[in-house]
Amino acid sequence: MVQKEVRKKTQVYGTVAVLVAIMLVATIYTVGSPAILITLSEVSPMNRFASIDELKNYLITNTNSEYEGTFTGGPIDAQVSGRNDLKAPGTRAPMPQAAETSTFGTYGISGGDSYSTTNIQVAGVDEADIIKTDGKYIYAISTTNNTVYIIKADLQDAKVIAKITLENNTYPAGMFLSQDSSKLAIIGSRYDYFLYGESVPDNRVTILPYPYLQEVKTYINVYDISDKSYPELSRNFTLSGSYFNSRMIGNYVYAVISEQAYIYNDAVRLPTVYKESVAYDIPVTDIYYTDTVDAYFTYTTFVGLNLMNDAQEPSEMTILMGGTSNMYVSPSNMYITYPDSKGEGTEIYRIAISGSELTFEAQGKVPGYVLNQYSMDEFNGNFRVATTTTTGSWIDRQQHNNLYVLNMNLTVVGQLEGLAEDERIFSARFVGDKCYLVTFRQTDPFFVIDLSNPTSPKVAGELKIPGYSSYLHPYDENHVIGIGKENSTVKLSLFDVTDMNNPKEIARYIVDGDWTESEALYEPKAFLFDLEKQLLVIPVSVTNYGVIEPSGKEPARDVFSAGTGGFWQGAYVFKLTVANGFELKGKVTHQEETNTSPNYYWGMDYNQAISRSLYIGNTLYTLSNSKVQLNNLDTLALVSKVNLR
Repeated sequence: MVQKEVRKKTQVYGTVAVLVAIMLVATIYTVGSPAILITLSEVSPMNRFASIDELKNYLITNTNSEYEGTFTGGPIDAQVSGRNDLKAPGTRAPMPQAAETSTFGTYGISGGDSYSTTNIQVAGVDEADIIKTDGKYIYAISTTNNTVYIIKADLQDAKVIAKITLENNTYPAGMFLSQDSSKLAIIGSRYDYFLYGESVPDNRVTILPYPYLQEVKTYINVYDISDKSYPELSRNFTLSGSYFNSRMIGNYVYAVISEQAYIYNDAVRLPTVYKESVAYDIPVTDIYYTDTVDAYFTYTTFVGLNLMNDAQEPSEMTILMGGTSNMYVSPSNMYITYPDSKGEGTEIYRIAISGSELTFEAQGKVPGYVLNQYSMDEFNGNFRVATTTTTGSWIDRQQHNNLYVLNMNLTVVGQLEGLAEDERIFSARFVGDKCYLVTFRQTDPFFVIDLSNPTSPKVAGELKIPGYSSYLHPYDENHVIGIGKENSTVKLSLFDVTDMNNPKEIARYIVDGDWTESEALYEPKAFLFDLEKQLLVIPVSVTNYGVIEPSGKEPARDVFSAGTGGFWQGAYVFKLTVANGFELKGKVTHQEETNTSPNYYWGMDYNQAISRSLYIGNTLYTLSNSKVQLNNLDTLALVSKVNLR
C-alpha cells in the first residue's frame, strides 16, 4: 500500500484511469537502413544491450513482479484521457506532482520597451509554454482548436496575422522561440485510435480499454517565421512514445520522451524514429542500461535538436529505466529522477549536455520521493535535492523530510534528515546557498536551510503560520513570495529572510471568496512577477456559494438568490513592495458576464478563462483560449481585444 501511494505521488502525471491499462503491442519492426540519428558518446560508462535476446532476458529477470507497475503515460496523455484539457484554469485542480519551477526575466527591445519572458527556473534554460513573445509579436496556443496564433502586438493595430493549424488528434505541450525570433518549435503528441480488428500500421500500438487501440507519438515541428505572416514548416522530428518534458539552451531544444518496454507475444518493441514517411527503430545496441530491478521499465529517450540548423540531424540517447517522474536542467546537465520499485527511494540520472553532445555521466539514489522540479537544484558543482520519506501502512503512516547534497558523481556528501515529522513537502526553492522549504499538515512550517557548508546542511530558521505555500518565488536576495492556500482560499505571503535565523511573514493577502483557486498554485508559468515594475499578476477563480434557489429544471440548474453568489474568473493585478506588501491594483477578466450558477460547470465558458499574462512596455496582455486582451498596465483600462478563432 505504501509503495503504491508513494509511486502515485512521485509520478509526474498522476494515474489516469484510461491509461492504467496501457500495454504496448508490437512485433519487432526491422529496417535495413541505418539509424538516422547521432548516437551517444562512447565515453559513457553505461552498459548497452548486445541483442534483442539480451534485452528480453533483462526484462524477464529484472522486472519485480512483487511490486506491480504500469506506465501511466505523460502529461499530455493525462490531459487527453482525463479530459483535463477541458478544465478551466483556476478550477479545483489537484496538487501537481511535477510543476515547473521558475525565475522571471525581462528583455529590452528596440524602441525602448521592455517585455516579460516565460517564467523559468534557471537563467539561460528556457521552458516550453503556451505563450511566447519577442516584444513585437505574441505566439499563443489555443488548446480548444489546437491552433497556434501569431499576433501583432501593436497597440494601434493588434491582430492575428497568421495561424498554424495542427493535425487532428494532435495536442501541443508548448513552444520555443529562437533568440532571433526567426524559428518557432512546437512540441506535442499525436494520438491515433483504432478499433480492435482494424488494420494498424506496423502493429505499433498501445492497448486501451476495449474496444480501442492507441498509437502515441511525440513530435517537434520547427517553423520558419522570418515572415510572420507566412510561417513555413522547415523540419519535423517524430519519435514513438509519450512527451515527458523539454528545455531550450541556446539554439538547442532538448526533449525527453518515454514509452514502456516489455515483452508481448515473445517480441520486444523498440523506440521508433519517423523521418518523412520512413520509420527507423533505434538499434537495440544503442540502448543503455544499468543493473537495476524495477516494477516496470521504460525507454527514456533524450533528443537534442538544433533549432537554427535544419541540416543538422538530431542527436539522441535512449536509456532503459523506470518511469520518469521529475526533471531538472542546468546549462550543462539534465537530471532525471524516478521512484524505485519499492517506493522507498528516488533514482537519479545525470546526462551532460553540450550542443548536440549527450553523455551519460552518473547515477545515484536518495531516500524518499521528490515532489517536483522545485525540489532540485545544481550549485557550485553539487546537486541538491529535497525529499519526503513515507513509511508504515495507511493506518499507521509516518512521514519526514530530508535534504541531500550530492557531488557530480551523484554520491551523497551532505544530508539533513528528519525534518517536520508527520508532514510532507509542499514546496521548495533553492536560492544560492539557501533552501526554502514548506511542509504541511495543519500549519505551514517555512524552513530556511543553510547550505553554505554543503557537507553539513542545517536548519537556520523556522516560521509556523496557518495554511501552506505550494509555490515559492524569489522577490530579491532577502525576500521570498509564497502562493498557496489557507483553508479554502488562495493566500499570498511575502517572507523576510534577511535574518535567516528568524524568518518573518511581513505581508499576506487572502483572495476573498467561499472557494478561491489559482492556476499559479500548480503551474508557475501562470505566475507573472517583475521586481522593477513592482508587478505581480496571477489568474484567479472565485466561487461564492450564496443562497441557492431550486430552479425546478431537469437536469437541476439551481441558481443563486440575487446578489448572493456566483463564479468569477480572471487575473488579479498587484503592486508588490516590501514596504506596503500586496496592493490590489485591480482585476482583468475575459468573461462576458458573471456566472450565477452554484455549480460553476453550468454555463461557464472555459475558453474565456485567463491562463497566462505578460507585458510589453506599459501594456498587460492576458491569454485565454478565446482571446488575447490588452489592458493599460497603470490603469488597467481596456485597450483592445484580439479574438482567437
